[in-house]
Amino acid sequence: MSVTVRVPAKVNVQLAVGAARPDGFHDLANVFLAVGLHDEVTVTPAGELRISCEGPDAAEVPLDRSNLAARAAEALAARYGLSPDVHIHIAKDIPVAGGMAGGSADGAGALAACDALWGTGASRDELLDICAELGSDVPFSLVGGAALGTGRGEKLRTLDVGGTFHWVFAMAGRGLSTPAVFREFDRLGEGLDIPDPVASQELIDALAKGDPDALGAAVSNDLQPAALSLFPELADTLAAGRAAGALAALVSGSGPTTAFLARDPESAAKVAEALRSSGTCRTVRTAAGPAPGATVLGG
Repeated sequence: MSVTVRVPAKVNVQLAVGAARPDGFHDLANVFLAVGLHDEVTVTPAGELRISCEGPDAAEVPLDRSNLAARAAEALAARYGLSPDVHIHIAKDIPVAGGMAGGSADGAGALAACDALWGTGASRDELLDICAELGSDVPFSLVGGAALGTGRGEKLRTLDVGGTFHWVFAMAGRGLSTPAVFREFDRLGEGLDIPDPVASQELIDALAKGDPDALGAAVSNDLQPAALSLFPELADTLAAGRAAGALAALVSGSGPTTAFLARDPESAAKVAEALRSSGTCRTVRTAAGPAPGATVLGG
């Protein structure tokens, strides 16, 4: 028997970042929107825990116990006194090291798949607790849709979305380390009074109304200057998308993927084509949101 779970990528439509805390983390006001780029995680009983991966950039995915999918299986097994002897296979379509929570999605997918395979009967809250232990973005990968993440991003409040938002994502030629981007954020902020992060009510209202123009005017990412400092070429990609008519252009999360909001599917196709021909990025993908969170496809 095997269980397959589909998990979505995310875009941060707002990422407000506070000063570094004593524990090294940062308080966030992080508005997540799940989008229709997916990984599929399949778990099958095995003699020992092992991981395999296929798809674009699969060679960059760690296949050892550092992978969040493996850690998810181990965490759930430990909580229920089980042995995490499963083969986890990841069919990857979410960009690797792209700021779209692909690794977090795989962790949430493995957790949901192992829960279904083992029949643990874990409650939603228990699963979310394990997700929060695994990483700040993992709980949202389980939940999907749209949500405001506070704390370090793991405390979620579901948000209403009144329509479909069309996005174009440009993948860069190399990755960016999330810890490195936060370190650069701290370096750039030395000596400055960094305000506490607060979610934008205008942005939350724009999501609820399904209004792409209002959302485009409200998106923001406090990590963008740090990402651009480490990867200056991203400015050319952002400029190419804006010139093609995107309503908003921003670095997605810690980057280096850049995200472009379009008014409708036709506009998204135009922005995507302009980015492909711009020579400023490696690949381009289009996707719509919101998308559902971790979903069991079969067993």
